Amino acid sequence: MRAALLLVLTVYFVSQCDGGELSSLCTQPPSKWCSSLDTAIQCGVLKQCLMSNFTRSHPKEDPVQVALYYESLCPGCRLFLTEMLFPTWLLLNEFMSVTLVPYGNAREKPDGQKYVYECQHGEEECLGNMIETCLLNMTEMAFPIIFCMESSTDVLKSAQSCVQLYSPQLSWDTVMGCVKGDLGNQLMHQNALKTEALNPPHDYVPWITVNGVHTDDLQQKASTSLFSLVCGMIKGTKPEACGGSQNKHYRSYCHNK
Repeated sequence: MRAALLLVLTVYFVSQCDGGELSSLCTQPPSKWCSSLDTAIQCGVLKQCLMSNFTRSHPKEDPVQVALYYESLCPGCRLFLTEMLFPTWLLLNEFMSVTLVPYGNAREKPDGQKYVYECQHGEEECLGNMIETCLLNMTEMAFPIIFCMESSTDVLKSAQSCVQLYSPQLSWDTVMGCVKGDLGNQLMHQNALKTEALNPPHDYVPWITVNGVHTDDLQQKASTSLFSLVCGMIKGTKPEACGGSQNKHYRSYCHNK
């Protein structure tokens, strides 16, 4: 209760100091502002909720490990990441860890000391994958930035502004230096190796593993309600959030041809 109160107070005062105004869509009391992704957005405090989450907590021992193998421009991947994975993590980040692997159905070919990539949705997707890969290596705010990108109408055009919003200390030039340089190339190679090592091999994306395991049943449950799946796998005392319902159903795939 004390932690929840501190979170609400932090969000309220930071919002006021930032000159924020409550949206007319915000009908919830302050104690509920960070209770869901929709409420945080409607009340104009998503950034403050995220920052409070990062400063107040870290995953507990033995968290539920959710890994998402995806592509930056795959419609089904974007839908799952923004409407299922991120909202679940926002509520349960103390009890789950999230691993993002942007690569999906891409193809890798060696070219001297480097690698060249061909992506399912073209060169723009390769660039999106590379930007997100570099962000994951450069800032602990990578997931909120990637959510910001993937939930926008244009993933690539929003990237710089999303970085400025959630990680203003990280310069865009630094990000692009990684994207265009040897570091980004090697990081993407590691994503290729991780994806190619999947057992069973992925047939489509989004491809979801839970605690390192992929089955058709886990994929179906994660696609139906990742929130309920994670809540059911938390060991020990369940968080208060698990008493509610977050059922949604998203199942759209980009198949590996």
